[in-house]
Amino acid sequence: MSDSGSLGRFFHVAWLIMRKDVTVEMRSREILYTTAFFALSCVLVFAFSFVREGRAIEDAASGILWIAIAFSGTLALGRTFERERTNETLHALLMAPADRPAVYLGKLLGVVALMAVVEAVLVPLVGLLFQAPIGTHPMYLAMLLATGTIGFAAVGTLFAAMLIRARSRDVLLPVLLYPITIPVIIAGVRGTATLFSGGDATMARAWLGMLVFFDVVFITLALWTFEAVMTE
Repeated sequence: MSDSGSLGRFFHVAWLIMRKDVTVEMRSREILYTTAFFALSCVLVFAFSFVREGRAIEDAASGILWIAIAFSGTLALGRTFERERTNETLHALLMAPADRPAVYLGKLLGVVALMAVVEAVLVPLVGLLFQAPIGTHPMYLAMLLATGTIGFAAVGTLFAAMLIRARSRDVLLPVLLYPITIPVIIAGVRGTATLFSGGDATMARAWLGMLVFFDVVFITLALWTFEAVMTE
């Protein structure tokens, strides 16, 4: 088979797995509702703490936005792979005649799609409660959120798959995930804070470039190691 044919089959498998995850979630909406409710509750709690007389503490909006994304993303990762463990779906996918890195990429795209839906609700709420100018640089904000979410989910998908049979997976996942994704969260917070403060978009582009670098590194390493760590 030619290289182009192999590459096309690789992305086709990833697309089918992502479509399967999205279809199952759209039918039940269990993880979506749980994740969205958790993220919104997190923002509301912080709003009561950091907003005084209608004014929020400086840079609070960007930090709280990314905290809510990280916490809700962790919950989504755990619940998504809990479903796979219960139904033995991941085991069946690994037994299928498909490249295991394609399985990883499909799972990653499914998680990113779920987190994107939650963020579509989360960002306007943060803008409303913290008076954050989310419409000043919408394209840069969208790119920061997209690259930050991909970097976070790239590591989280790998670890969630590794821990699928661990008894303490709910505890181990954040313990392993947060130390490695701290650079992603910091870059996302600083880039978003630059946009919300009305600063020069040049700094936001610098943070965006850093997030793209993290994405490339994390996804490359995950694709390289996924087959090894999932081999029984």
